[in-house]
Amino acid sequence: MKLHAAVELLFGRNHAQIRKSPKIVLLIIIFATLVFLTIIPVLCPLLGYPLYLLKNSLYSKPAMSTYDSFQASTSTLRISEADNQSCDLFSGEWVPNPDAPYYTNTTCRAIQELQNCMKYGRPDTEFMKWKWKPYGCELPVFDPVQFLEIVRGKSLAFIGDSVSRNHMQSLICLLSRVEYPEDVSFTPNERFKRWKYTTYNFTIASFWTTHLIKSIKREANGPIQNSIFDLYLDEFDEQWTTHIEEFDYLIISGGHWFYRNLVFYENHQVVGCHSCNMENVTDLTKFYGYRRAFRTALRAINSLDNFKGMTFLRTFAPSHFENGWWNHGGNCLRTRPFTSNETVLDGANLELYMIQVEEFRVAEREGRNKGKIFKLIDTTQAMLLRPDGHPSRYGHWPRENVTMYNDCAHWCLPGPIDTWNDFLLQMLKMEGARTSQ
Repeated sequence: MKLHAAVELLFGRNHAQIRKSPKIVLLIIIFATLVFLTIIPVLCPLLGYPLYLLKNSLYSKPAMSTYDSFQASTSTLRISEADNQSCDLFSGEWVPNPDAPYYTNTTCRAIQELQNCMKYGRPDTEFMKWKWKPYGCELPVFDPVQFLEIVRGKSLAFIGDSVSRNHMQSLICLLSRVEYPEDVSFTPNERFKRWKYTTYNFTIASFWTTHLIKSIKREANGPIQNSIFDLYLDEFDEQWTTHIEEFDYLIISGGHWFYRNLVFYENHQVVGCHSCNMENVTDLTKFYGYRRAFRTALRAINSLDNFKGMTFLRTFAPSHFENGWWNHGGNCLRTRPFTSNETVLDGANLELYMIQVEEFRVAEREGRNKGKIFKLIDTTQAMLLRPDGHPSRYGHWPRENVTMYNDCAHWCLPGPIDTWNDFLLQMLKMEGARTSQ
């Protein structure tokens, strides 16, 4: 009776012949089932997601420690919003995030002492409790299981200075909720480290380079504050360029070292300098050297026939020294982020940023013709708004003899640069979605 009632509901009381034919009834049931299954994807958006996301979800391992599985599911469900090409992930505001931080200086042993702000007594903790909110979409909080599944069997190299290392250590700390890597370095030199996540066969490496190109400090044992660096603007830094062909991903960055005293060489001849005060040598400014250095570094990547990976250029993260430069009493004592209408990118920071973007675009076009992929992790605006995220005097003990007593260039861990890995993961997911189409 119930079956016949359902048929009446669909076709009305006048269809008496239908009720008398079991075969027709069976066909109606099949038809109704197909209609129901067609409606399900509308009611359940997850079924419309790219297959690689479903695969990541199916094969993810349970997380450890503070990792919350609910957070993983909500992160996946928000991908469709941030995948919207009209949404700029890098334009937005910092908003409170009471769930942060996702690790501490006691749960992650990868934090550099100079960025271990809580160990050295920083009294406030609010700087750790913010997240980046792009205008018009969501940037999911870093999901360590999802990241490790995406990079399973792959390798990632960080190329740059101590801020690049700062970034790498943030990634290691975020991943430590799932697994801590083994040190598989080829050398005891702390500036060239390799770490391996054995469960995922994923390798992270760091390649130290102050200026991304061949650079020589004139007085090897002289004080860093007044040292002169010879920069060979048209020559590769082979300490990293000869080792990256094996990697699947590169993250290249640089900036702060170009404020030093520099002498520029091209074709093995002095062509100018920055702040060198040398007789008969033209001060071409740091911007000239910065542009040439990025041009040469990106050209090095494009020249590698066997490199088939993806290159991310992370844009310059401004320092926040106030009332003086790093070696003239400057400090950073703010405890909250700026809003976007409280500050503006200008002066040297704007010039450095524009140089990076312009040279990136040139390299991207050239690389496309060679099958290479370049992506821009545009962190500049977000980090301009975080004067509260630096160690200041909380990267060492009081009255300790250190080069930079008040550090307003590097970033506390945990802290704002954990967001750089939110950007990285989201860009990897978006690239995966693009290539799976």
